Amino acid sequence: MVFRNHTTVKEFIFMGFTDYPELQIPLFLLFLLIYVVTLVGNLGMIILIRIDSRLHTPMYFFLSNLSFLDVGYSTVIAPRMLITFVMDSKTIPFNQCAVQFFFFCIAVSSECYLLAAMAYDRFTAICSPLMYSVIMSRRLCILLVVIAYFCGFVNSVVHTSLIFSLSFCHSNVINHFFCDVPPILKLSCSDTFITHIIHFTFSTIVVSTTILIILVSYICILTAILQINSTEGRYKTFSTCASHLTAVTIFYGTVIFMYLRPSSNFAMEQDKVVSVFYTLVIPMLNPLIYSLRNKEVKDALKRATQRKFCSQ
Repeated sequence: MVFRNHTTVKEFIFMGFTDYPELQIPLFLLFLLIYVVTLVGNLGMIILIRIDSRLHTPMYFFLSNLSFLDVGYSTVIAPRMLITFVMDSKTIPFNQCAVQFFFFCIAVSSECYLLAAMAYDRFTAICSPLMYSVIMSRRLCILLVVIAYFCGFVNSVVHTSLIFSLSFCHSNVINHFFCDVPPILKLSCSDTFITHIIHFTFSTIVVSTTILIILVSYICILTAILQINSTEGRYKTFSTCASHLTAVTIFYGTVIFMYLRPSSNFAMEQDKVVSVFYTLVIPMLNPLIYSLRNKEVKDALKRATQRKFCSQ
C-alpha cells in the first residue's frame, strides 16, 4: 500500500502511553496479560462455536465473526504497543503506519455493522420466533457478514487514502501509542479542514446507520417483551439479548466519544486512556460478556471439557 504525498516524513515516532520509566515494565506486563486473555478468550470462543454443533446457529455465527474482529484489531495494535514499552526504538515507517491504521479501521468499522446484524438477529428471534429459521437462513447470515466486512473495507479505504495523502513536513512525533486519526491529523502541515469534515461525515454515517438499526431492533424487542404476561417469561426473553446490549453500549460509548467530537475537543492524554479501553479492554471483555451471561456457551464449554477428560 503506497500513498503519494509531498511529505518529508519517512517515519513516525510514538510517544507511547507514558513518559515515566518506572511504569514501563508494569504497564508492559499489564497490557501483555490483557492481550493474552483477549487471544485466549476470543480464539477459544471461535473454536468452541466451531466444534459444538448446538452452537451452529445464526447468533453464534455472528459471535464467532465478532471474536475474529476483536482478535484482529487488538493484534494490529497490541504487539507494537508492547514493543514500545521494552525497546528504545519507538519508530514506525510511514507506510507501516498507514497499514496499521487501514486494518484497524476495517476491523472497527466492520464491528459496527456486525453488531447491527446481531441486533437484527435478536429482533427476528424474539419478534418472529416461528419464522426465525426461515428468515435467518445461512445464506442471509453470510450475506450480512460479507456486507459488514465490505462496508468496513470501503470506509477504511476512504479514511486511509484521505489521511495519508496529506503532507507531513514538521514534527513526526505521534502523541499516542498507535496510528489513529486525531494525533496524525495534528502532525499534518496541510489544510486538514476538508479531511476533518469527510472523516466526521463518514464516521457519522457508519455510527448513525448502525445505531439506528440497533435502536429500531431493540424498540421492537422491548415492545414484544412487554406483551409477555409472566415476569419469568420476560426475564428469559430479555436474557437472550442482554449480552449483546451490554457489548453494544460499551463499544458505541467509547467510539462516539473518540470520533464524533469536534477536533478542538481532542485531549491526547485522555484519548490514550479511552483508546486502551476500546482497542484492548473491550476485545478482552466481549468473550467474557457472552460466556458468563450465556447458559448455552457455558454448557458447550462444559461438554468440551468433559470430552477432553473422557478422551484421556
